[in-house]
Amino acid sequence: MGTKSRERIHGGSVRAAAERATAARKEADWLACEAWNKRMLGFQGPAQPSPALGDAINAGFGYIEVKCLGCNTHQTVALDIVRRPKTTPIHALERYMRCKDCSQVRF
Repeated sequence: MGTKSRERIHGGSVRAAAERATAARKEADWLACEAWNKRMLGFQGPAQPSPALGDAINAGFGYIEVKCLGCNTHQTVALDIVRRPKTTPIHALERYMRCKDCSQVRF
């Protein structure tokens, strides 16, 4: 007679716990992004603290709507193409978000 392997005894419960943890992280990230969206809409301006880029992507948000402070035009920016670390808070990107015409140096 042999003994059961640890994988066979505990493997299913370990995988189930990991799946529940992943789902809980995704839901927490989604709730944090929703709370930030409501603060932004309610206060009509920058709201801090904001979720990080990685948290927004994990929650399933693929885009952010940006308003240029120079000319008030609206655009959407894909979060997965932003070249910043995933730990960067979204509100820290505000100074970089402006349209092409307003970002050019004028003489």
